[in-house]
Amino acid sequence: MRTIIWTLPFLLAGCATPQPAWSPLPTASVTAKVETQPVASLDDAADDPAIWRKAANPGQSLIIATDKRGGIHVYDLQGRQVGFTPSPRLNNVDLRDVGGSIGVLIAASDRQDLAKAQMALFRLDTVAKKLVPLVTLSVGQGEAYGMCLWQRAGDKKLFGFVVLKDGRIDQLEINTNGSVPTSKVVRSMKLGTQSEGCVVDDRTGILYVAEEDVGLWKFDAAPDGPVTAAALAKADGKEIVMDAEGVALAPSGTDGGYVIVSSQGDNAYAVYQLPDATYVGRFRVADGSVDGVQETDGIELMLGDFGPEFPRGLLVVQDGDNLPETQNFKLLSWADVVEALNLEAP
Repeated sequence: MRTIIWTLPFLLAGCATPQPAWSPLPTASVTAKVETQPVASLDDAADDPAIWRKAANPGQSLIIATDKRGGIHVYDLQGRQVGFTPSPRLNNVDLRDVGGSIGVLIAASDRQDLAKAQMALFRLDTVAKKLVPLVTLSVGQGEAYGMCLWQRAGDKKLFGFVVLKDGRIDQLEINTNGSVPTSKVVRSMKLGTQSEGCVVDDRTGILYVAEEDVGLWKFDAAPDGPVTAAALAKADGKEIVMDAEGVALAPSGTDGGYVIVSSQGDNAYAVYQLPDATYVGRFRVADGSVDGVQETDGIELMLGDFGPEFPRGLLVVQDGDNLPETQNFKLLSWADVVEALNLEAP
């Protein structure tokens, strides 16, 4: 969701456009390496990305990204659209390589019926660079909003988490063994207000969820785990300026690394070191060879070699204000973020 918080001290005399409230904390600047072609839809349309890494040739990896007014785009690492699947009202997207006849499974929160939450599943044809529709799974009553997947390390079981707009989180167990995936809801959790961005750490089984006006929470992702959340970071106008939006991980070792949250209200990103989610800094995407980024919704990060431009990892962020063109996605080198914030490996 795109929300800008305006404050009176910034309404300068003679200034035609008021300025947003900014965090008082030091905020580093990085620049994007590449930007994708703009989405075709007008207004607030581009939303959330996922990354598929081609291990045999990382430079041929793909970005899957939603246009919530049109469908799902497939981009290459040069930002060119190489595929598009019409499917309006898809919001957040995630993927896992589940093997078998499906291979790379794409899942997206489906908002075509605002009273009936659903999850749409696709297979990524990595050769043709297109999505093949599989099935739409029923979740329950309410408006689907955020969505993320978890493949449990111990037994490789696949779970999906659908974050409803009112803060309810429904967990599905997804069976991909048959010709068509099936699912069942195994539990529900609840945050107090509107929530969306989420990510699950496959290593530790921790679900991270952003409650937009409140901050970052964590849950035990296990289907038999407790349903209570632990608070990690507040959207208090310092580390995170609300809305708290996209969430992504940079895992290291058994439980270390970083979790990154989109601080949408001041066009920034807050970084927390795992396992304790200790705040370590924040950054913005400034103008460079491509324009900077504002009002980010979804983000995704994957570590590893993605070629000369992205030698240590790829960070993809939605750009909510890509004027004079429509919204798009920006591609950053994780190495640049590490250097800007003087982070430890990864």
